[in-house]
Amino acid sequence: MQNDYIEMREDIPTLSSKRCKIISFFIRIFLQFTTFINALVALYLYDYFIALLVLVLSFIIMGIVRSKISNSVIPPNQREYPYSDKDIADWYTAKDICL
Repeated sequence: MQNDYIEMREDIPTLSSKRCKIISFFIRIFLQFTTFINALVALYLYDYFIALLVLVLSFIIMGIVRSKISNSVIPPNQREYPYSDKDIADWYTAKDICL
């Protein structure tokens, strides 16, 4: 007989203070819109080709940043679940900034 137990999924931490909610909001905005802001700045300053390259490069870099943040704060047994940028920002704020 196997004794394989499935652990219950932890809830996403709820942030209680206003300071923590604001920090989480800014991290979420950073994760969501940095790729497009970089591409728009490159489009304004340079050419379409450079803007396209910046878009692809910042997409790759933001994917690495997002995965580093989520792997550092989300418990190992819950990394298989998909999380949005808001969820990652809430986890990061609750675990690393607002203890």
